[in-house]
Amino acid sequence: MAARPSPLRAWLLCGTLDIAYAALWSIAAGGTVGGMLRGVAKGPFGDGAAGWGPGGAVAGLATHYAIMGAMVAAFVGFAPRWSARTGWPWWLTGTLYGLLLYLIMNAAVLPLRFGAPFPPADPVKGLVALFPHIAFVGLPLAWLYLRGDKQ
Repeated sequence: MAARPSPLRAWLLCGTLDIAYAALWSIAAGGTVGGMLRGVAKGPFGDGAAGWGPGGAVAGLATHYAIMGAMVAAFVGFAPRWSARTGWPWWLTGTLYGLLLYLIMNAAVLPLRFGAPFPPADPVKGLVALFPHIAFVGLPLAWLYLRGDKQ
């Protein structure tokens, strides 16, 4: 089996894929990348971060990568052992990990911080939020770390 990549590379890959998706979705929805990033900053820094201008966008980007660091670290720490115990293929482990991340963010973190409803009233918004957790975090991590273990 080939050597596994560094967690730093996995963190940068998944974080960049996920934030690029969020940026494109924000633009497609009529918003701005800066506004989306300031919205992320509101999580830990409060509603005032929305008025911080470029500094709020930088704080949002830092927040995004900090959260992604925790997501990658949890996967790197536990998924290889979990995968070895279950015998699941990498793509199933990645899909389920992405679903778990979606549930943590959308059923716990966002409702507790912002009062966001779960499940979302609009199923399209739910899918828009679910997709990147699986496609840009769970599957890439599983592919990077588990694909050589079993096919």
